[in-house]
Amino acid sequence: MTRKIGMGWLVAGFVALTMVVAACGSSSSSSTSKGTVTIGGFNFPESSILAQLYGESLAHAGYTVNYKLLLGPREIVAPALESGQIDVYPGYAATDLEYYNQGAGEASGDVTATNAKLNSHLQLLGLEALTPSAAVDQNAFAVTKDTQSKYNLTKLSDLAPIGSQLILGAGPECPTRPFCQPGLSSVYGITFKDFKALDTDGPLTRAAFKNGSIQVGLVFSSDADLTSLGLVVLQDDKHLENADNVVPIIRTSVASADVTTILNKLSAGLTTADLVTMNGQVELQHQDADAVAQTYLQAHNYFA
Repeated sequence: MTRKIGMGWLVAGFVALTMVVAACGSSSSSSTSKGTVTIGGFNFPESSILAQLYGESLAHAGYTVNYKLLLGPREIVAPALESGQIDVYPGYAATDLEYYNQGAGEASGDVTATNAKLNSHLQLLGLEALTPSAAVDQNAFAVTKDTQSKYNLTKLSDLAPIGSQLILGAGPECPTRPFCQPGLSSVYGITFKDFKALDTDGPLTRAAFKNGSIQVGLVFSSDADLTSLGLVVLQDDKHLENADNVVPIIRTSVASADVTTILNKLSAGLTTADLVTMNGQVELQHQDADAVAQTYLQAHNYFA
């Protein structure tokens, strides 16, 4: 149900790969390069922002960085990594695990365990996942600020006593997906007054929030427009959703101690709130991903 594994990007991805790269460039802050690192990305803005964060951090440290952004879905990006066309991409722990294990259902809400299992699959391919960040882009459930205030809501557990008064809105698949309505029932004990089939974090869901026909809706945790829409994400305090923390997926031959230190330092400071802010700057304010990444790195003293 997340955008990170949607097959809708597949055709666009093949077109992008056929054209070699959808967006490319190189940079280095030193006349004597430590080596060349090629960074790939998925076909959505957040991935380009993260790729630029990785690349600009490495370039500042003296690496020559090439970019192959907007390649498409994981079905395009992962093979590009395995073949050496790219050296690293910004991944998502749980989604990458379920891709590399062919949907074996090993992912969980425990990011440490999920990343360890991911690495058990990656090492067979000469790849590895570095240290995950605290930043997550995963399915989440939101309420309006009015609903939050009325019922004093901060976390999904708070919905259990009042679920019978609320209507849940999400994509039509929600009643059968374990991480949607069935999970809210089995993990949290929430029984809603009704379910309204809309879309997955799309315009129908937003319109339903606005006209009051739903009180709880499925969104993505790093959406740029949630605050402007007056929506608040409730904490997944019992870890219903899998741990889709942002994590660099890299070729082991490229993961030197220096490269690993640089990327892990970046991950250590990155939060979901940072993602939301940067996504908004690109998607809503139409700023360029490279400029947004540079501003973030400067503001957080990565170039000091």
